[in-house]
Amino acid sequence: MRRPQDRPLPVHYVLSSFDKFFRMEAAGGIALMVCTVAALVWANSPWAASYHALWQTKLTVGVGNWILSKPALLWINDGLMAIFFFLVGLEIKRELMVAGLSTPSQTIMPVAAAVGGMAVPALIFFSLNNGLDSASGWGIPMATDIAFALGIMSLLGSRVPVGLKIFLTAVAIVDDIGAILVIAVFYTDTLNLLALFIGLAALAFMLMLNLGWRIRNSIPYMVLGVVVWLAFLMSGIHATIAGVLAAMTIPAGTRMNCSTFVEELRQAAEVFEMAITPGKTVLTNKEQQMALHSMEHAYDAATTPLQNIEHSLHPWVSFFIMPVFALANAGVLLDANVFQELLTPVSLGVFIGLVVGKQVGVAGACWIINKLGLASFPDRTTMVHLWGASCLAGVGFTMSIFIGNLAFEEGTNLVALAKIAILFASLVSGVLGYLVLRFLAPDVGKDGQEELPTDA
Repeated sequence: MRRPQDRPLPVHYVLSSFDKFFRMEAAGGIALMVCTVAALVWANSPWAASYHALWQTKLTVGVGNWILSKPALLWINDGLMAIFFFLVGLEIKRELMVAGLSTPSQTIMPVAAAVGGMAVPALIFFSLNNGLDSASGWGIPMATDIAFALGIMSLLGSRVPVGLKIFLTAVAIVDDIGAILVIAVFYTDTLNLLALFIGLAALAFMLMLNLGWRIRNSIPYMVLGVVVWLAFLMSGIHATIAGVLAAMTIPAGTRMNCSTFVEELRQAAEVFEMAITPGKTVLTNKEQQMALHSMEHAYDAATTPLQNIEHSLHPWVSFFIMPVFALANAGVLLDANVFQELLTPVSLGVFIGLVVGKQVGVAGACWIINKLGLASFPDRTTMVHLWGASCLAGVGFTMSIFIGNLAFEEGTNLVALAKIAILFASLVSGVLGYLVLRFLAPDVGKDGQEELPTDA
C-alpha cells in the first residue's frame, strides 16, 4: 500500500488526461492528412468523374410524406458535421467549467490570442476582396484546425512544452466559438420561424431535463438532439449550430459525490475479495458479479453524461467523421494554372490571412498581453514557442473549408479557389510551424530545462 504522500498529485492526472486527448487529436490529424491526400489524388486522376459522382449520389430517408433526400456531400456537411460540432460544444462547455478556460488567469492570453487570430486574417481578406462577390468569404481564414495542428506538434515529441499544447488547444476552442458565432450570425440567409420555434422548444425541454428534473440518462438527450437538428435544418439556420446548442444542455453534474464513490468502491472491492473461491470464476460467482455491478453503478453515478458522451464520440469524430469530411471536400482540381489561380483576390485573401494574419494576430496578442502584465506565457514557453504555435494556428483546413462551403454558392469557382488556397496555406503554415519549433525554439527537454538546439 502506497502512502498518501507517495501518490500522484492531481496535476499528474490532469496532464495524463490531456496527453490522451493530445494523442487522439494527433492521430486523428494524421488520418485527416491521409484522406486529404487521397481526395486530391482521386480528384486529379483518370477516375475523377467517379469521385464527384460519389458525393452527388442522392441518399433518402423517411416514412410516408416525411422524406429527407440529399446528396451524400450534404449528408456529410449538414449531418455528420453536426455531430462534430456537438463534440466541439461539449469541449467548449468542459473548458469553460473546469479546464483551461475556467478562470480569468487561464483565459486572458488564449482568448486574446484567438481574437487576434480571427480579427487580423478577416481584415486582411476583406481588404483584398472589398467590393467583390468574394467579400462574403471573410470568415474563411479565421479558423484553426486543432487536429492538424496537434498532429504536427506530435512530430516534435518532448521539444514542445505541455503548456504550449494546452495553450494552442485553448486558442482553438475559443476560435471554434468565434467560428460558430460567425456561421450563426453571418451565414444564415432565410428563416422558417415555425421550424426554429420547434427547435428552440426541444432545446428548452432538454434544459428542463437537466436543470429541472436532473435526468442523467443520455438517451433522452440524444433523441431530442435529433429533433433539434432536424428543426434547425428546416429553419434555415445551419444544422451544425444545433449540435453546439444541444451540447450546452448536456448535464455536467454527478449523482454521487467523491467520498460516497470511494466508500462504495471500497465496500464492493471487499465483497469481491471475500467472495474469491478456488475453482470458481466470476462467471459462476454471484457475490463477485454483484460486487462488480455495484462498482459499475458507482461509476455511472460518479461520472457525468457530458464526459461519457464526449469520451464515446471522440474516436468516431477523429477517425471517421473528420476524415470522411476531408475525403469529400478536399478533392479540388490542381491543374497547370493552379499557381496563377492563387493570385486571385479570394485566394490571396485566404492564403495571406492564414499564413501571415494568424502569426500577426496570435503572436502579437500574446506579446501585447505579456508586456501589459495582464498574463504570463504558458509554463516553460518562450515567445519563439508562441510564434511557432501561431504558425500552426494558420492550419485552417476543416473549419476553413466548412465556412468556405457556406460563404460561396456551391459549384462556383470561388469555392474551388478558396479550397486551393486553404490547402496551400495549411501546408505552408504547418511546415513553417514545425521548422520554428524544431530549429528555433529552445528545447525544454524532459526535465524542463531549456537547451539550445544542437542541430539548428
